[in-house]
Formats: sequence, C-alpha cells, structure tokens
Amino acid sequence: MEAIYLAIPLSALIGAVVAGLFGARIGRVGAHSVTILGVGIAFVLSLYVLYQQVFAGAETFNGTVYTWMLSDGIRFEIGFLIDRLTVMMMAVVTGVSLAVHVYTIGYMADEDDNWPKDSLAGKNAYQRFFSYISLFTFSMLMLVMSNNFLQLFFGWEAVGLVSYLLIGFWTVRPTAVYANMKAFLVNRVGDFGFILGIAAVVMYSGSLDYYDVFAKADQLADISVTILGGTQWNLITVICILLFIGAMGKSAQVPLHVWLPDSMEGPTPISALIHAATMVTAGIFMVSRMSPLFELSDVALSFVMIIGAVTALFMGLVGIVQNDIKRVVAYSTLSQLGYMTVALGASAYSAAIFHLMTHAFFKALLFLAAGSVIIAMHHEQDMRKMGGLKKYMPITYWTSLVGSLALIGFPGLSGFFSKDTIIEAVHHSSTPGHEIAYMAVLAGVFITAFYSFRMFFLVFHGEERMDKHTKEHLRESPWVVTGPLIALAIPSFFIGGFTIGSMVFGDYFGNAIYVAEQHRGLEIVGQSFHSAIGFVEHGFAGWAFYLAAAGVIAAWYMYLSNPASAAYMKNVFILPYKLLQEKYYADKANEIVFGAGSRNLGNGLWKYGDVTMIDGLLVNGSAKLVAWISSIVRQLQTGMLYHYAFAMIIGVLGLLTAFVLF
Repeated sequence: MEAIYLAIPLSALIGAVVAGLFGARIGRVGAHSVTILGVGIAFVLSLYVLYQQVFAGAETFNGTVYTWMLSDGIRFEIGFLIDRLTVMMMAVVTGVSLAVHVYTIGYMADEDDNWPKDSLAGKNAYQRFFSYISLFTFSMLMLVMSNNFLQLFFGWEAVGLVSYLLIGFWTVRPTAVYANMKAFLVNRVGDFGFILGIAAVVMYSGSLDYYDVFAKADQLADISVTILGGTQWNLITVICILLFIGAMGKSAQVPLHVWLPDSMEGPTPISALIHAATMVTAGIFMVSRMSPLFELSDVALSFVMIIGAVTALFMGLVGIVQNDIKRVVAYSTLSQLGYMTVALGASAYSAAIFHLMTHAFFKALLFLAAGSVIIAMHHEQDMRKMGGLKKYMPITYWTSLVGSLALIGFPGLSGFFSKDTIIEAVHHSSTPGHEIAYMAVLAGVFITAFYSFRMFFLVFHGEERMDKHTKEHLRESPWVVTGPLIALAIPSFFIGGFTIGSMVFGDYFGNAIYVAEQHRGLEIVGQSFHSAIGFVEHGFAGWAFYLAAAGVIAAWYMYLSNPASAAYMKNVFILPYKLLQEKYYADKANEIVFGAGSRNLGNGLWKYGDVTMIDGLLVNGSAKLVAWISSIVRQLQTGMLYHYAFAMIIGVLGLLTAFVLF
C-alpha cells in the first residue's frame, strides 16, 4: 500500500513535469493527455484507498517516506498520514481536478487568441497551463496527505506559489498581474502567522510529527507565555490563533479575504479548482486536522467562529451587487467558506468537512457552468449583457440549476444537508459567541438564495440583452465542457443524502477528528437524526427553508417579474449599495496597508539596504577606503633611498613598541 500512497501524488507531479518541460515537443494533445492520465491515475488510486479505509477496514497508515535530516532531536521528514479524513480529501481533490482537466481542453482551445501575436509568453501557453493545474493538484495532495508540520507547510506554500502562477497566467493583462501579486502578498500575511504557530509547536513540543504534538497537547495547555507587554496567554490559545491566521489567508476569511475575488482574473478552470477543491479548502482541512489542539481553547474556537460568521454574512451581501458572473460565484465561495469556519468554531468539524465536500462539487459545477456561458458569449462576463440563454444552452442551464439549488440548500440536494447541519450545530453550540454566529448564518441563507437566483435569472431568463453578433453565434458548449458539468451535477444532487448519516452523525472519521465532551452541539443535533429523508422533512420546519424560498422569490420579483424594482431599491438604499460596491473599502485598505506597506518596505530596503549599505558602504566604501590608504602609502614611493630607510626605521620602532607593550 505504501507504493500506492506514493504513486498518488507522484502521478500528478510526473504529468506536470512532462507537460511543463517537454510541452513544445509533445504538443497540445500530448500535454493534456499526460496530465489527464496522471490525475486520472491519482483519482482511481484515491478511490481504491478510500475503499480500503472505509469499506475494507484498513488500518490508519502513519509512516515516513523520506527523512531529510535530524537536527537537535527534531526529525525533518516527508511522511503520509492516511486515515478517513485524508482519503475523503484525496478523492475530492483528484475527482474535481480530473473534471477541471477535461473541461480545460474545451475552455482553452482558443488560448492563442488571448496573447499578442508577437508574445513569447504566449508560446506553448496551453501546455504550460495544464502543467500548472497538474502541479496544483500534486501540491494539494502533499498537503492533505502529510503527517507532519514540515510537509504541511511545504504543501501550504506550494499551492500558494502555483496559485500565483495561475491567477496571473495571462501576464499581458495588467489586472491579472495585479491580482496574482495581491494574492501572493495577502497570503504572506497569513503565512507569517502560520509559521509562527508551527515554530511555537516545535519550540514547546520538540517535534514536527502530528501524533507526537497531539500526545503533548494537554501539557501545552498548562503552559502560559508572556507576550505583548507582559500579558499572560495560554500557550495552546496562542498556537491555535496563529495557525488559524494562516487559515484566514488560505481560506480567505475577513480581513484576509481580499485576494479571492480578484483571483477571477485567471482562466475559469483555475477559478473552479481554487474555489472548489484546492487552496481555499486547505485552511478548513488544517483546522480540522488540528482539532486535538483547538478543542483545548474556547478562546480560539470563539475567535474562529466570529471570524467565520462575519465572513459568511458580509461577503454574501457583497455578492448581491456584483455584475460579473464569475465574481458572484467568487463571493459565494467566500460566504460558504465562512459557513465552514463557523462550523469549526462550533466544534462541528465533521459538518465543516462535509460541507467542504458537497461545496466542492456544486461550486466547481457553478464555476464551470459560468465558463460555459462565457465561451458562448465570446468571453463576455457582464450578466447585464446576457439573458434568455436557456433555449440556447439547455445542458448548461439544467446543470446550473442543480448547482444553484444545491448552493441555496434546496431540500434533498447535497448543499441542503451540509448547510442545515451547520446551522443546527451552531444553534446548539456552547462556544461563546454562538448566538451571533447563528443569526449571521441564518441571515446568510436568504442572502445566498437571493444573489444565486439573481445570477440565474439574469443569465438564463428574461429578455435577451446581448448584441446581434453574439446572439447569432449562441450555441451549447462542446462535450468536453458539458461532460464535466453533467459529471459534477450528479454528486451535487445525490452525495449529501447518501453520506450524511455516516460522515456527520456516524463514526466515519474515527480518531481523525477529536471533539471534547463539553462541545456537544453536533451530537445534540445527531440525537434527532434518523435518516436522510427524515432530515429533509425536518428541514421544512426550520427557518432556513423559508428564508431560502423568500430569497428566490425576491430575486424572481426584482429581476423577472418587475425589473424596475431593482433600480428603485438601488436608489432607495444608495448608501448601502455604494458601500457594498466598494466592498466595505477593504480593497483600498489592503492597498494602503499591505500594498503600500510592501512597496515602502521594498523601497526602504533598496534605498538603505542596497544603495546605502551594500553599494555605498560595502562595495564603493571598500573601494574608497583602499583608494584613501593607497593615496597615503603612495607618498612613500619617492624613489629616494633615504626616504625608504626612514620608513624602515619607523616600522622597526613600531614593532619594538608593540612587542614591549603587548
């Protein structure tokens, strides 16, 4: 089995290396064939490992693949931890990635048109893109399969690096270059907290291995540290908050969320991959994996819950005023990540991972459906220039409907089971702040339904607002685009009902997730769970269903039945509308704090470090010093014998003086 575990990430890596280094030789077909084959092998092997763990009763594997070095008793290793949490993540990552790879063949077919004719960067761009997304899959697999903090950090930084390459893939577009730099800098802020958390773990536990650290968790909880002007902090609280700051960057939680909407500047396939199965889910997975630490700090859990609640509510509101079809889905991702984070704060880790899984399928579906629409509209993304696409794109329409219904939590679809579970778990939570979080996630249900069906109605229903040329060429996308849509629509519809019993209320995760006895919110919800059908029936009695229905009806009235009401509401609430359009001025704050701060730091290091210190003092200064000494010594070179004799006498006297004194 160890060979199989190793083959899963390596197959994706090999595909990336071949497409990246030999793309010019093997051509387009060779590049997408080798990367799809690599990810396909990883997917099939992941399903086999999932079967072995879940159905065949295989033991948890925790082993070392390669020892890099041993320093002061700390082992730096590459190793795998294969348990039920890991195998579920492996199956989701490789499954969604495979669908995205196939979809990319159709989406990037006209990639040469996106580059100037004389652009060297556009040469073999198609092959390079496939190399990048396959490398992205490898990085995420290394992250979720790790059994130690070193490998976790490697995967963590690797997905950040590849996302930088993919968001700014179209390097000839200034907006794409700005977006990838923004993502890189904002994530560095979160990663600074993350590496401080890992450093604290190593400092006090003396190990990088998960199991070793978890075994010492109770000891860490008894330690107090002094920081920030003599204030006493519990060590485990400090560690958990620092680790979660890393998650805030990767999983785009307020205020480190500003990079995610701008990541839409990358091609749509990578938008789907980032938002559905890789990178943004890394923070959710990491906190769940670290549950033995987080369960020892109610302060950290409250912090996690409130940050998630703010993200779920306020980012959903911004989605209401977006007109770019991809940005609506992007703000939807932010809001849904907030739901997952709230679940983490409520100690409902299994519910958070369950929503991560269901969300991966229906969010990838929505992004790829948006890409299908963009292809048909000749890369037009403004929903105000769409409308009536239902009759032209029936497959995209029906799969989009499935994705939208799953997103809003329509009873019976996968999103309903995961979202309602989170809402109920927060309602019954004992974590301080759960009342505020409960109100936020409930309000978020109405908001999600409203912006989701605003998008759906503007794109597929109502009057046709596109220009004549676009209308004449409207047609359904090719099979390499619609095939993945259908493949993703199936789990978006069914997977929630089939897995909720075992994954959320059963013992699916076993020892992979730890929940303290006092954090029984999800357990209380499980006491009334009997079957998926019964859960659906119970859903009709809760607030969430009626809030979602109200959101759909409101969107229908404002954008189909009475479109003038949308403009009227905009004028009535002009100040909140402007606030939402400006995204709470978070982008401007980011520009002032992180953007300007980074530029000022760079300018300072250049001016005082490079010019003054290195060039001025070390390089030019040493040259000037030598020149000055030479100018003095040169005076002795007169060519007269008595001058040289005098210098020798002075030298001898100097040596004798030094000998006597010292």
